[in-house]
Amino acid sequence: MNRLFTSEFVSFGHPDKIADQISDLVLDLYLAKDSESRVAVETLVTENRVVIAGEVTSKAAITRETIDEGVRKLINAIGYNSPELGFCGNTVSIEQHIHRQSPDIAMGVDSSSTKEQGAGDQGIMFGYATNETYNFIPLTLDIAKSLIYKVEEILLNSIVSKEKGYNDDRIFPKWIRPDAKSQVTIEYDEDWNPVRIHTIVLSVQHDDTVDIDTVRDFLTEHVIIPVVNDAKDKYTSLENRPLDDIIIYINPTGKFVIGGPAGDTGLTGRKIIIDTYGGRAPHGGGAFSGKDPSKVDRSAAYAARHIAKNIVAAGIADEITLQLAYCIGIAQPVSICVNAKNPKFSQDKIVECIKTLWDLTPAGIIKKFNLKRPMYITTVNGFDGMEEIVFGKIFSGHPWENLDMVDDIKKYFNI
Repeated sequence: MNRLFTSEFVSFGHPDKIADQISDLVLDLYLAKDSESRVAVETLVTENRVVIAGEVTSKAAITRETIDEGVRKLINAIGYNSPELGFCGNTVSIEQHIHRQSPDIAMGVDSSSTKEQGAGDQGIMFGYATNETYNFIPLTLDIAKSLIYKVEEILLNSIVSKEKGYNDDRIFPKWIRPDAKSQVTIEYDEDWNPVRIHTIVLSVQHDDTVDIDTVRDFLTEHVIIPVVNDAKDKYTSLENRPLDDIIIYINPTGKFVIGGPAGDTGLTGRKIIIDTYGGRAPHGGGAFSGKDPSKVDRSAAYAARHIAKNIVAAGIADEITLQLAYCIGIAQPVSICVNAKNPKFSQDKIVECIKTLWDLTPAGIIKKFNLKRPMYITTVNGFDGMEEIVFGKIFSGHPWENLDMVDDIKKYFNI
């Protein structure tokens, strides 16, 4: 019996994603000056206001003015650069409520000559990979991301075109605004093989000067058709049906003018499913953004993704879901659990492989992926290994997306 599965994605101009990026901006500012900084920062954005709160312990002296300046530049770069949008980097009110990390937490995390660095908290993290796509994420999420990436590319080109005085709305629409969401439903057969694209939902914020037919025609021609055709070219198992056979909703309410923080409050960590696997795998509940790598919510989730992706890429299974669990102050994970689809070896054997080939202590993870550096603002798009556009620059992936352990895994299993 066939079934339907759906994943969503949002743009970097969505309120929750703005909050994530501001939290990671603060983290990056501290790591740039002190790689040992301990940071746990949350952000709230609403109307024309940003509230930053959290704990920081660092030798770096980052002033309030430095953080304010970085936040304003970030908001403007995202595209909120005009007061008429209701949220603007030039005029936004910024509050900061940052204090030092609890010494009780630091005591469990800090390493010494007699104690290995422990986990920054208890918690469970999941890693996942599937051979359903070339980048080992679910096809629903892959297509949902591709739709938003295309919208973001158009938005960034539109911002540049305004600065340079271009006037061709057919290519650089001046009406496009930064907030956008996509949702993709795929029909799968009973063995979870993708059969066809069933439904696409795309909502893109726009100026009040444009009519809905123009918005829908433009997004169909420049976003949906190219992404759908690319998916059909790459994944031949998808039935090559005409676009009319796909249920498509573009700005289904008929109007999306008030968006971003002017229309919806944003909070750090409220898009954790988007940040991971689009709902196809469990989630331990911990957010990534604003946390330094001593927090295993972030670093161990990266390690779990790396493990799952390399195991599937090595051909050990068609799909892997991996759970890691940690205890505050304890270096080694307290449990490792694997659930594999069509595994070539027992799941116990796969767990033993993981224990042999990966150092899953916080210090080991941090060292392998070089996590004590200012790079977290580039993690806005979550896991996928795709080339990404981050504020107008091409960014080609993170170390936890590298397929650098495939040969070691094959050697371990003698294949």
